[in-house]
Amino acid sequence: MKLRLIQLDVAPGQPADNGERMLAHIEQAQRDKIELLLFPEMGVPGYLLGDEWERGAFLRECEYWGEKIRAASQNITVVFGNIAIDWHNKNEDGRERKYNALFAAENGAWLSHPVTGQPFFIKMLMPNYREFDDNRHFHDPRKLAFERNLNLQDLIQPVPSRLGKLGCVLCEDGWDEDYNISPLSQQAEKGATLLINISSSPYTFNKNHKRNRVFSAQAKKYGLPLIYVNASGLQDNAKTLFTFDGSSCIYDAQGHVVQQANAFVEDTLDLQLPISHQPVATPGAWAQDSTAQQFSAIQYGTRKFMERIGLRKVVIGVSGGIDSAVAAALYRTIVPAENLLLVSMPGPFTSMTTRNLSRALAENLDCPFTEIPIQPAVDATIAQLEAAEFSYSAGKLQLQVSNFVRENIQARDRSSRVLAGVAAAFGGAFTCNANKSETTVGYSTLYGDLGGFLANLADLWKGEIYALAEFLNRDIYGREVIPAGTIKNQTFGGTQRATKCGQGPGRPPLLSLSRRPLSQLGGTLATRYAGR
Repeated sequence: MKLRLIQLDVAPGQPADNGERMLAHIEQAQRDKIELLLFPEMGVPGYLLGDEWERGAFLRECEYWGEKIRAASQNITVVFGNIAIDWHNKNEDGRERKYNALFAAENGAWLSHPVTGQPFFIKMLMPNYREFDDNRHFHDPRKLAFERNLNLQDLIQPVPSRLGKLGCVLCEDGWDEDYNISPLSQQAEKGATLLINISSSPYTFNKNHKRNRVFSAQAKKYGLPLIYVNASGLQDNAKTLFTFDGSSCIYDAQGHVVQQANAFVEDTLDLQLPISHQPVATPGAWAQDSTAQQFSAIQYGTRKFMERIGLRKVVIGVSGGIDSAVAAALYRTIVPAENLLLVSMPGPFTSMTTRNLSRALAENLDCPFTEIPIQPAVDATIAQLEAAEFSYSAGKLQLQVSNFVRENIQARDRSSRVLAGVAAAFGGAFTCNANKSETTVGYSTLYGDLGGFLANLADLWKGEIYALAEFLNRDIYGREVIPAGTIKNQTFGGTQRATKCGQGPGRPPLLSLSRRPLSQLGGTLATRYAGR
């Protein structure tokens, strides 16, 4: 069997863009005499779309491009993910019934489900943790089985193609250890000659290490080759951004990796798969992710988001501390020096050490730098507040600004006044440099430290920030860009305190914490612990 998988860079909410590129891939595959062409889960619409799933015109557009792909499937078998709509039945919320579905077509016709007769095969295991919210939008297969008086296992069927029985599943269906049903087991029992997992699986730290272990074991257990095709690109749920690394992979019947696609790019893998199911690769060790993979994910997601919103210039408030220094060094790998503006905002307690570290960082990155003292504006705000009088029935009220409130006013002044003003004048946007240690405990202010268009470090613990700083100096720049004084000392309000920063607690929940005013575009870039 001559097969090709397309690690598509899926544009979320853009069926026409995705559909046109899928058609181009089909045409090329036909010229290359490919027999089986595979695309990712939700390759037509994108996946993490929120309320876009409830818009009828969008659903019909997805159907339209699905039909064009079906019509193009001459002399080839095409498998892809799309939304399936049952316009004659409703969900329990009264909206059109929708399924996260796998479609297969050949010679211009759909390959229909042998039990339901529907021209698609639905996702059986529906994730509802962290970024996933499948039960909200897609009809549950358990309800469908109940309505049709079927066993749930009856819905799990191989795709009957001219190439034999294809054991096709969608993403979560391959991660069945926490469920009471195994779609892959059912596919193998029902005579599948090949296992195919089309996925839309965001990158998280060490996900691919676990995926290699799990999928390799499954291929070996069932004695069948297993094809994993994942999306690349960037998707979001309007609050958190998720990078899709791709890393699509082909395992032989012994669980050995035959080929793996490049990460964080649209890529293609071709394979002449032997029918005998004999080993075609040698065993290999599954590598743990490193700081290099974290850097690639953050850089990729940041660049993609900036391209999406048309942003070319970035302003970063630098303090001499490690977080803003890492942010600056990372953005410098994305934008030219003249498009990266560093701003130091000293107060009366800011030490010369931290001011000098900020200046040294800018010099090492060869980018524009300025100092804008904030205390005059902070003093004016405090004086205005304390002079204000409020009249009501019980008498008069006057405000007293505590030291704690002063800190919050200072943080707001840095972000909402200085950085927002500089960014607007510069023609760019300013960043949020908060790390996960800060965002999880709220060690920041909503309109101050949490301001900014993107919090691309907010899913890294403090120890990982330090590791990323050393990686940037050593492996990306090959010299000391982030000053040694910044890496050695942690800054607190203008004083330095040497710290020993360890790794954060293991397996915390993935949190979406960058809640900002609607006027501030952006979100948090998630990279940790989504599991699959």
